[in-house]
Amino acid sequence: MKVRSKWNQIVKTLAMVWQLDRVLFLISIGQALIGSAIPYIEIYLSAYVLDHLTSGLSLKPFLGTVTLILAGIFVLNVINSWLDRTRNVHIEVCGKRFDMLMGIRTLSMDYELLDSPQVNEIRTRIRNDHNWGAGFYSILWQFPWMISSIMDLLFAVGILIPLFVGSSLFQDASALLILFSFLAVIIFYTWFSGNKRKESYALLDESAKGYGYRGHYLWNRHEYRNGMDIRLFNGQKLIKHYCESESGEYTDWLHRMTANACQSGLSNGLSSGILQAISYLFVAFRAAAGALSIGSVVKYATVIYRFSSALSGVFQALSAFALSAQRQQSTLEYINVPDVLPKGSIPVEKRAFCEEGDNEYEIELRNVSFKYPGSDTWSLRNVSLSLRVGERLAIVGMNGSGKTTLIKLLCRLYDPTEGCILLNGIDIRKYDYQEYISLFSVVFQDFKLFAFSLGQNVAASAQYEKERVLACLEKAGFGERLKTLPDQDETYLYKGFDEQGVEISGGEAQKIALARALYKDAPFIVLDEPTAALDPIAEYDIYKRFNELVEDKTAIYISHRLSSCRFCDDIAVFHEGEMIQRGNHETLLKEKEKKYYEMWTAQAQYYE
Repeated sequence: MKVRSKWNQIVKTLAMVWQLDRVLFLISIGQALIGSAIPYIEIYLSAYVLDHLTSGLSLKPFLGTVTLILAGIFVLNVINSWLDRTRNVHIEVCGKRFDMLMGIRTLSMDYELLDSPQVNEIRTRIRNDHNWGAGFYSILWQFPWMISSIMDLLFAVGILIPLFVGSSLFQDASALLILFSFLAVIIFYTWFSGNKRKESYALLDESAKGYGYRGHYLWNRHEYRNGMDIRLFNGQKLIKHYCESESGEYTDWLHRMTANACQSGLSNGLSSGILQAISYLFVAFRAAAGALSIGSVVKYATVIYRFSSALSGVFQALSAFALSAQRQQSTLEYINVPDVLPKGSIPVEKRAFCEEGDNEYEIELRNVSFKYPGSDTWSLRNVSLSLRVGERLAIVGMNGSGKTTLIKLLCRLYDPTEGCILLNGIDIRKYDYQEYISLFSVVFQDFKLFAFSLGQNVAASAQYEKERVLACLEKAGFGERLKTLPDQDETYLYKGFDEQGVEISGGEAQKIALARALYKDAPFIVLDEPTAALDPIAEYDIYKRFNELVEDKTAIYISHRLSSCRFCDDIAVFHEGEMIQRGNHETLLKEKEKKYYEMWTAQAQYYE
């Protein structure tokens, strides 16, 4: 990695820590300053005591000075201890803020991006970069270590400067030889350590191949509800296969990584030992020349020892922090991915021909075509249709015909690749994004519920109207099941956050999702295979009460089961991404050479 790039990454990472918690940033610097200063104050005190005792001067002023210095050291230790405890708390707080930042970015990112190859590639790199115990927490712990190491080195250099700039130094050939040897060892250590760090970066980049990761992920990260499938299909063998299949490559990589670490450690130990030996020899020459007192010999000998340790610590701390900063770049890239959907600014109330507040909306698709990100296949092709307020439209077709894709475009999870969608004559991309999507209540085919309370799932909010939640659950057919729940609407679903959470069936989950759509009370309600998991009686009940459920809303009903669409006056037939027929049930059945009649005839035996 180039030095400039490395430092840019360090600066960006420090800026992220500063943004998340400035107090942590300042506390870390303050603690490093105090923690590094205390040992050097103690060293000065020892030298002062020795020089005073050998001088034969009065003890009274001496004892007063020593007492004052010891009191100062005590106060600094107390402050340092308090800063350490406070820093640990802020590390946890900052870590949670980072997790929140990542979560908020995921939740706010355009859905189209979450499904794009570009963002999926970034998320793969994040997963690999955070492997081996890395992650944002490593930054939070390494930052104080790096600052402390730098402070320690600066204190040592500041104290040692008088030792190396004495007027008689350059007249002593032996002292000069020792000094140059000292500098040569530092230069060699810097060069060798730099090469080893480059090798380490390359090896860690190589680890992005994910050696051993798939097996680890399968073994440790599956949902507990997958346990049934694992046992029924004997999936343990498959997981074990992936745990073991990459062991050869991983073992070779681990050997190379270990060899690199051993060489770096050996270089560090040898260099530190040689530096200490040279430094003590230099102090001895200076003392023999009469340039140092007994206290100064002790002071400089101790500081030289700390200097060699601090120098090694700085290289290690900077190397570790630079590596962690490098592994945060994928995270920073993810956070800063720019959205792609135009957000618009026109309020939805500004309609071409409607009075404000009349709740009349007309949706029109004009020659809409669409490809999913990274795909060369058209999921929709030249679709044109319109839908007025209060209408009931059923969209039918075989799996993969583009039905759900159409709904994603209507809800602006994606924008059309070609063509446009209009709301009351205005391109939906010009409307305020949040106001526009507020017009839709959708029960997707692959809907999700959360491990929160039942009421919070229905309202999609921590706070909700209890009576309204209960009414929506009743309308959705969940009333009888609700009576059996221990805490009614406050009962937690699943066991993610509550050990007493209730496991619900697929049909029950579908009713809750329907209640959630009703609770939102949006002008458009979209039901994508809303009865797929229901038993025939519950399904018939939904059909019978469909008009009661949607009331005066505009409803779009998606299904590949044609019997479930007969209550809709308007049916659109999709096939291979195109709308090929439109009309009511009776009209479409008369077109015996077309797709609707073919599908109805194929399914008729199940309706009778």
